[in-house]
Amino acid sequence: MASSLAPSTQARSSIAGCTIALDAMGADKAPKPEIEGALQAARQFGVRVLLVGREETIGAELARHSCGELPIEVIHASEQITMHDKAAQAVRAKRDSSMRVGLRLVREGRAAGFVTAGNTGAAMATAKMVLGALPRVDRPALAAVFPNAVGTWSIMLDVGANVDCKPENLEQFAVMGEIYFRSIFGTKRPRVGLLSIGEEESKGNELTRASFQLLKQLPLNFVGNVEGRDLYGGQVDVIVADGFVGNVALKISEGVVNLVRFTLKESLRATITRQVGYLLSRSAFADFKKRLDYSEAGGAPLLGLKGACIVSHGSSNANAIKNAIRVAAEVASGNINKHIEAGLAAIPKRAAASKTVSVPEIAVAHSIE
Repeated sequence: MASSLAPSTQARSSIAGCTIALDAMGADKAPKPEIEGALQAARQFGVRVLLVGREETIGAELARHSCGELPIEVIHASEQITMHDKAAQAVRAKRDSSMRVGLRLVREGRAAGFVTAGNTGAAMATAKMVLGALPRVDRPALAAVFPNAVGTWSIMLDVGANVDCKPENLEQFAVMGEIYFRSIFGTKRPRVGLLSIGEEESKGNELTRASFQLLKQLPLNFVGNVEGRDLYGGQVDVIVADGFVGNVALKISEGVVNLVRFTLKESLRATITRQVGYLLSRSAFADFKKRLDYSEAGGAPLLGLKGACIVSHGSSNANAIKNAIRVAAEVASGNINKHIEAGLAAIPKRAAASKTVSVPEIAVAHSIE
């Protein structure tokens, strides 16, 4: 596996002509990064992008760019779900939001996938309501892609869609994550690990110990428990966790990356005096930044839905949006949902377990029909 997430020529060919609906009102600085990212995706990947949001606002920003004959279209949506909106209320009240309109385009077959950098809780709730979950999926999960020490990539799920989970949820996450990794990176037998506080089977809390028993019965390359320090080692490809633990691990990782980046930059400035050495170090630092740049991954796919849905960071720049559009097109063109559906169908049906209590803002999708 290459260390770059850039698609191959064959991959570019497979997504060319694919239509992706983009929530143009989602990011912190919307619609600027969405429009710039959409234009880059149309130029580089040949995808068609439907910009969903307030037509006047999008049109004013588009007028600042040279679009030429690029396959870009604006779909009007009169409302916007903000980061400050409560997910439960926004999903019910804002029926003409850019999120809801964009997801409706996927459901109606007018778009192959949807991308948003907006409110994660609202995105999950709206996606499950509009698209619906795949058979045997109790809860869709967010899968984050991150680099590792051996120059390849790993994924972790769930990273925030479900705060409280049952063992059966983690079992489904493992199957969905393994199939996604296999489909995107071409690895025949991805190594699947369960995030816990020790490698031994007996370690962990009640959830991880019960989940371990289910995962080891699956026809996957399950390597057992992995600890937090192993996330970036490259010894495991798919890391399974509940959304609370996964999100904490992801946010800590982002903070550490920013600290290392800042510290390294300051150290280079303080120690380098010779011009040649400075230029060489600048080149190495630029490569370091690119390898750890979240925008290269684009966003996290919400796996388990009847459609491709990618959720990006609220602070996404144009490069992140461009790559999120690419990921949405890859998920759609690779028929990943069909593979997930087949994989989950092979899991033995179990007796219904006791329900857990979930935070309403995240799990609202399960109560809206």
